[in-house]
Amino acid sequence: MKALVYHGPGKKAWEEKPRPKIQDDTDAIVRVVKTTICGTDLHIMKGDVPTVEDGRTLGHEGIGIIDEAGKAVKNFKKGDHVLISCITSCWRCDSCKKGMYSHCEYGGWVLGNKIDGTQAEYVRIPFADTSLYHAPKGVNEDALVMLSDIFPTGFECGVLNGQVKPGDTVAIVGAGPIGLAALLTAKFYSPSEIIVIDIDEQRLKAAKKLGATQTIKSGNGKAVDKVMELTDNRGVDVAIEAVGMPATFEICESIVAPGGHIANIGVFGEPVDLHLEKLWSQNITITTRLVDTVTTPMLLKSVEAGTLHPEQLITHHFRLNDIVKAYDTFSRAKEEKALKVVLENR
Repeated sequence: MKALVYHGPGKKAWEEKPRPKIQDDTDAIVRVVKTTICGTDLHIMKGDVPTVEDGRTLGHEGIGIIDEAGKAVKNFKKGDHVLISCITSCWRCDSCKKGMYSHCEYGGWVLGNKIDGTQAEYVRIPFADTSLYHAPKGVNEDALVMLSDIFPTGFECGVLNGQVKPGDTVAIVGAGPIGLAALLTAKFYSPSEIIVIDIDEQRLKAAKKLGATQTIKSGNGKAVDKVMELTDNRGVDVAIEAVGMPATFEICESIVAPGGHIANIGVFGEPVDLHLEKLWSQNITITTRLVDTVTTPMLLKSVEAGTLHPEQLITHHFRLNDIVKAYDTFSRAKEEKALKVVLENR
């Protein structure tokens, strides 16, 4: 089979690899129908995720068809249409019993990280019964593939950790796919204001279209002043960091109101200054999280009911064998006006 293979920082190739085989009775082999590229994949390509080794097939998102199921798999059979979760969970270990699937002792974020992932024609899914979801019939496949990662991530790490409440003023720093997923799911809780901050005019236009009440172009050093102006110098109740850069985290530190929440989503590859000299007395809560995907069933129901439309974030479609071109497009998001790219293997 063909797969997108990582060969160290800045090096990748679409190349031949052995088709995956059942290794444990709880495994399933899935023929990938659609997958996508995550911002985390770009961090991997920069060398920010040292657990990813040379030779790894990248990717942790996708939908597909069960090609083979291990003898212990009870919930799925050959031919089933499935959504692949970015998090592998055994449901038996102490972390899983706490609902902290991202820290499963036997799984967690392993696809495209510690084991071969979904940017391939076939992928092996460990603990298939608890790491796959049946795809609802008739639901847009493009919407479904967005539920592998970015929507549960934006919702859990940003909105739920930020404890967004009705009437809150929310700022989202970063209008990439994760930030926009946080925007759409923050609307579940009816905040009074959603301010989106980014350096890209096109992404800010997308944020406005999706429901941002205010947008601010950053990069000129005045984003904090503009937020304070919009909030009568009070700041925001919830500041969601959705980029993974020291400068964007510092914006969150500067705009959060007393008693507020800073909810970090971004993947950081370098240290960040924590300004406790300013925050220590302000009753600020700072949260971090790797997505647990505990909300995936609820998000699936929202998509099935037509109340959530994740496919709105998709800007480009490619054939799976054009994945190197898709990476180039996604990595030059500003020039290409790209949000999410979908790769199809038919």
